[in-house]
Amino acid sequence: MSKLDKSTIAWKKKRFDEVAVIANGQVDPRIEPYCREIHIGPENIESHTGRIINLQKAEELGLISGKYVFDENSIIYSKIRPNLNKLCQPSFRGICSADMYPIWAKEEINKSYLYYFMQSPAFYNQAIKSSMRTGIPKINRQDLNRIKITYPVDHAVQNRIVNTISVWDNAIEKTEALISAKEKQFEWLTSNLINRAGHKRTAASGLMIEVSKRNKNSTIERVLSVTNHSGFVLPEEQFERRVASANVSNYKVVEQGQYAYNPSRINVGSIARLDDWENGILSPMYVVFKLDTKKVCSDYFLHWLNSSEARQRIKNSAQGSVRETVSFKDLGAIDIPLPAMDVQKDVTYKLNLAQKEIRLLKKTLEQYRSQKRGLMQKLLTGEWQVGSSQHLSEETCQELSREGVA
Repeated sequence: MSKLDKSTIAWKKKRFDEVAVIANGQVDPRIEPYCREIHIGPENIESHTGRIINLQKAEELGLISGKYVFDENSIIYSKIRPNLNKLCQPSFRGICSADMYPIWAKEEINKSYLYYFMQSPAFYNQAIKSSMRTGIPKINRQDLNRIKITYPVDHAVQNRIVNTISVWDNAIEKTEALISAKEKQFEWLTSNLINRAGHKRTAASGLMIEVSKRNKNSTIERVLSVTNHSGFVLPEEQFERRVASANVSNYKVVEQGQYAYNPSRINVGSIARLDDWENGILSPMYVVFKLDTKKVCSDYFLHWLNSSEARQRIKNSAQGSVRETVSFKDLGAIDIPLPAMDVQKDVTYKLNLAQKEIRLLKKTLEQYRSQKRGLMQKLLTGEWQVGSSQHLSEETCQELSREGVA
């Protein structure tokens, strides 16, 4: 792969409607043959990946609004913000939501090249800008048709670009599959080493000590919250703004190594240990506790807490029909398998090792995704040319990682 010699390869920049056709005319999903067709909506496409999930037939969904017909030669694109990063290449015929556009490439452009260009930051940024022209958060047909597409005239060059990017797609797909398999293996290992090992059980209340330290002088400014997917997070990362009260003197202090949860959201897994910061403060509604580390290894307790058995038992402890809650007393009433400390440490070592492998795989996956973004920026704008070998050096891969964009 080398810098592009513009004198040897012809590139064009055209409006979207000059290289593609957007579906027009909707069908009724209640009548034959459309009621028996597979239906795709935004919820069936994963952001950025193009992966299609959880498909059903129109008749199974009871659909009544107008839909578009697509086939295996089309690209399906979500036109509603924030789903402008959802598009896919189906390998079958069906109907899609009216919130999506089936699109067909014209003869002068390879369908897969157009698909990758529509995944690129160059296209996405234009789409976002166009979707903000009106009060309705979507990109309409006219604005989509005005987006500029850059492409090499030679179909052989388009194909080489597609084949090169697809190498990264394959690596991403295989790494995702490996991570999924390792996570299932880790769950099985946790179950067998902790919950099914026949260890003597003891009430969690004998291991946990509630902490109610307040931020009296407002000396700590780092406000945190707990999520079921990322553990402790800064609220502005979750809500894009600070959501704490102006006066945080009554907020609870949580120290590194301590645990916290929102009693009203623990049923969805919002309980975690603080690892990434020295301390922080939480809304007064949170419960904060520490462990008696003479009785239980903190990593062992955390692995048990994240196990499917523990999550189910916590869910079963939720009280109330409208707003389920789990008090500190309720949590303490759950018994935990608790072997001798040396056995806890041995179990912890094995699970930590398996967990480390998953983290490394996820890091590799993010590197592949970053490299792909950088690769698309270079190849789909003509800045780099794809040679016949389509191999990249380690130095080039590192450059792709540095230049990849979200």
